[in-house]
Amino acid sequence: MAVQGASVRVLSQDQQDIICLTDIAKYKNPDHPDDVIRNWLRNRNTLEFLGVWERLNNPGFNPVEFDGIRLQAGLNSFILTPKQWIEKTGAVGLTSSAGRYGGTHAHKDIAFEFASWVSVEFKLYLIREFQRLKEDENNRLKHDWNLQRTLTKINYRIHTDAIKDTLIPPSITKAQAAAVYASEADLLNVALFGQTAKQWRDAHPNADGNLRDHAPLEQLVVLTNLESLNSVLIRQGLAPGERLRTLNDIAITQMRSLLAASGMKKLKGGPPHT
Repeated sequence: MAVQGASVRVLSQDQQDIICLTDIAKYKNPDHPDDVIRNWLRNRNTLEFLGVWERLNNPGFNPVEFDGIRLQAGLNSFILTPKQWIEKTGAVGLTSSAGRYGGTHAHKDIAFEFASWVSVEFKLYLIREFQRLKEDENNRLKHDWNLQRTLTKINYRIHTDAIKDTLIPPSITKAQAAAVYASEADLLNVALFGQTAKQWRDAHPNADGNLRDHAPLEQLVVLTNLESLNSVLIRQGLAPGERLRTLNDIAITQMRSLLAASGMKKLKGGPPHT
């Protein structure tokens, strides 16, 4: 993202927003941003803030090592790099890596604190741009979810047509037809979600909508595929039990692939933003 002419990288890591401190430091010292970060780490107030953040968010934080570092803060001889901080205390709020796309990165809470130390004005612009970026991301995800939900509904027509052509005998009542549709819908629910629509409603009596309305994007993608596949299996004359096993195997395979695919991570904001 662009902040007052500076390009600041934002990453998504373990569903957390990570901001590049090196990019922020270049606003103050373009030639030696690492010096800016090291000077910030020498500050006692900085260490107090980092220590509190780690205690709140990191069960593996080493308070004994932290106390030793804090006692040295303020001495002329005291020097602390991001790597030393991470290695000595087991901190997770900061990360440091070498290479062209490396640098020092931090959780957004810490990044905003660092930006305030660099420039209060820069921090305000950084927060404003970050909020705009997240709003754009949320709007895009909402659009993607709605699009996939629409595709699921369209595919469901193909699915019900196959049921009508293959499973429903002629001259039955509408209520009987609806029962067949419901059973096939729940066959897909069990294959993908492991439960029927009624079981989900019983477990979530106060929830708005139905089981599929609360499904994440990955499951809706797989549901769209299962509806098309089930229509093919129905026309082939496979029994419901056999179709359920087949669709369940496919659902497991596709969910594993989607959760590991970089394409889905892009939809959900995985890679870096600039």
